[in-house]
Amino acid sequence: QVQLQESGPGLVKPSQTLSLTCTVSGGSITTNYYYWSWIRQPPGKGLESMGAIAYSGSTYYSPSLESRTSISRDTSKNQFTLELSSVTPEDTAVYYCARFYGLGFTYDYWGQGTQVTVSS
Repeated sequence: QVQLQESGPGLVKPSQTLSLTCTVSGGSITTNYYYWSWIRQPPGKGLESMGAIAYSGSTYYSPSLESRTSISRDTSKNQFTLELSSVTPEDTAVYYCARFYGLGFTYDYWGQGTQVTVSS
């Protein structure tokens, strides 16, 4: 059973960089055809895909967030990390990490989500 767990600060000040880590257990982040993703849900809004890092290490970003987003990984720890720079209160959301199965085109495992609030 694959498990994902987000970790990071719950409060970030405007203009700072939000950094979250997803720790994966029960499966390797280098296994073929899986894309390790970040998704967020602002209050009262729908889910928004932010980007992903592939099993190969390639990265993909949402065009609307690409200039502020960086996703990286540490294969020795089986973790991947999201960094979102220059945050504003509009970046307040529940942030999820999830596994996307490339051959099935589906998110098959999700973390529980972590609330991040941007406020001074």
